[in-house]
Amino acid sequence: MILLLVVVLLATVLARRLVIPYPILLVLVGLAIGAMPGLPAVKLEPDLVFLVFLPPILFAAAYFTSFRDFRFNLRPILVLAVGLVLATTSAVAVVAHALVPGLGWAPAIALGAIVSPPDAVAATAVLGRLGVPRRVVTVLEGESLVNDAAALVLYRAAVVAVVTGGFVLHETLLQFVLATALGIGVGVAVAYATRVALQLTHDSFVEIAVTLLAPYVAWVLAERVHASGVLACVAAGLIVRRHMSAIVSPATRVQARAVWDLVLFLLNGMIFILIGLQLATLRADLAPGGRQQVWLVAAAIFATLVVVRALWVPLFTWLPRALSPSLRVRDPMPPREAVALISWVAMRGIVSLAAALALPLVTASGEPFPFRSELVLITFAVVIATLLAQGLSLGPLVRALPLRADRLHDREELQARTHTTVMALRRLEELAGAPWAEAVCVESLRGEYQERLERVTSTTFRSPHAPPSEEEESLRRLRHEVLTAERLAAIQLRDQGVIDDEVLLHLEGELDLEAIRAGIGDRRTR
Repeated sequence: MILLLVVVLLATVLARRLVIPYPILLVLVGLAIGAMPGLPAVKLEPDLVFLVFLPPILFAAAYFTSFRDFRFNLRPILVLAVGLVLATTSAVAVVAHALVPGLGWAPAIALGAIVSPPDAVAATAVLGRLGVPRRVVTVLEGESLVNDAAALVLYRAAVVAVVTGGFVLHETLLQFVLATALGIGVGVAVAYATRVALQLTHDSFVEIAVTLLAPYVAWVLAERVHASGVLACVAAGLIVRRHMSAIVSPATRVQARAVWDLVLFLLNGMIFILIGLQLATLRADLAPGGRQQVWLVAAAIFATLVVVRALWVPLFTWLPRALSPSLRVRDPMPPREAVALISWVAMRGIVSLAAALALPLVTASGEPFPFRSELVLITFAVVIATLLAQGLSLGPLVRALPLRADRLHDREELQARTHTTVMALRRLEELAGAPWAEAVCVESLRGEYQERLERVTSTTFRSPHAPPSEEEESLRRLRHEVLTAERLAAIQLRDQGVIDDEVLLHLEGELDLEAIRAGIGDRRTR
């Protein structure tokens, strides 16, 4: 584990220098390590993924998703997360049933459900840096949050059909509805229990621990009542975010963001390198003569995934608007470039591989699960193919398409800054006559907020990815130099024994927050 963590860190640094998604490079590194002779095989346990890795990743993805944007884009998200999952599962089942002699419909549907949900972790990371329209990112994130629930319900129904030899359509539909409703209900309950727990404590470390515990509680409770753990974590994350701004202190929010960023980085890094490391374990499951057929079937299924999505996304972007004039007015047709990008971004990830590895070894009659080794290896090949083919081409595709980042968030941020500053000035005037409010303090604070208001109202729009102007860069450099002078002076006092390290740490905290607020938090002292 220590070696893998070191590899994750080194590969991440290299990926940033090569300007490629770090999950893609981690998969390649994992493949290379897995192909080395003499190394111990690392077996990925499905329970490890579903219980340890998945809940916090889903919770955090929902937490950092805009609830307003998610709700506004709920229709296209459900079209992809439910409709496309069903269409993809069906198409893959048909192809697998036709190409693999003796493969029954139930295991073929299980394979379709396994590979149908895309994992947009790497895609959204790249899209966010490349500055594509926010709505594209929202739709892809929303799809990745919801599609696992639909796919896992189909997967479980198909596995039960293989194990028991029976399949009842209306029971599967009822199971889907119940799993969805109960999963959302569990998530809402856990979110409000988390809110109560955060209100009862005023200790930052305990509050952060509560947020780390919440997704696991949501997942375990949902699984106990046979509900969707995916939707439970998503619902909990969305609702907890609505309350975090008001019920915890600023120090807790700053510390929690740092803790969560580190946890998610380590979890994502370990997940993608573990995907690559499965090669050594899976190669031994098949005789050499059967591998060629598996690769051919995997190639056909990969092509099926690409074609189905390429047809589905444009069709169901156009069809609802063609049938509903009110929808055309409320939500006009998006740019073709955005539709093309969503049609291509569909990488599979850890959920697909974990679901394949979780296939039972035997059926209820004691017979081996049919074609289990082949299904696992096909899934692995499809995951690798999507990560490499679509992941590596994503950056060049975004740069080739004439897409531009929208400025909606910039306008909203400017509006919020103006409004909050005006309200602060209004509140200051209300308090000016209070007996405890010193006139000199009121005047000083009034001047500070009026200066801020003038600066905000004079701000002009420009691309968030454009380089800073000469004036902005000059101001940042000056701030960096004077803050560095303060920091070095404090360090010198510590070295001379005038102050101790505790005083230095306190001063450093204030200087660091000021540097972050000035936009120079990533610049080093020396």
